[in-house]
Formats: sequence, structure tokens, C-alpha cells
Amino acid sequence: MLRPIPAKTRCVVLICGKCSKKLGGGFGKKGDKPLTKELRKVAGSKKGRKSDVLVLETGCLKLCPKGAVVAVNATRPGTWAIVPAHSDVDEVAEAIGVTALSRT
Repeated sequence: MLRPIPAKTRCVVLICGKCSKKLGGGFGKKGDKPLTKELRKVAGSKKGRKSDVLVLETGCLKLCPKGAVVAVNATRPGTWAIVPAHSDVDEVAEAIGVTALSRT
């Protein structure tokens, strides 16, 4: 039988791990940090079920853009975002709906 576990998470963002690995970073001030870490920083969240905005790195999402990373906000599964390397992370967070949730 399944046992439910309470979580404080209101939003889940999925980042393609294969794209992120191919890029080797590409975000942050120096362009050497992965999108996952930078989105967590912008959202002010931690890892795990106690975070308000959960940013997870998944396996391959089968889109594979060149020089970019795929991001999906699970509350809006109909819209996927292709995030080019060296994009402003604040703008990316706003576009996929992360900052609006974390500040309310």
C-alpha cells in the first residue's frame, strides 16, 4: 500500500540533465554553472520536498537543442522552454513561472 508523504512544494521545474551535461554549465555570472543550480538560487529554494519551488534535473527529455537546455514547469506541461546558454536566469525564471510562485 502507498503511504502519502506531505510536501510543501507548489511548483516543480524539470531540467533536462543530458542538455545540461552537454552544455557543461553555461549560466551564471561567469557562465560556468548549470541552469538547475541557478534557478534554485533565483527561486530561493532548497532540494527536496520541503522546498516551495522544486527544481529537478531529469534524464533526457528527447528534444536535444544545440547550445541550449530544455526546461519544463510541471504546472504548465503544455509549454516547454528551450533556454539558450548564457541567458539571463532571472528572465528565464520569470518566463517559466518560477519567480511568481516563489514570491507569493
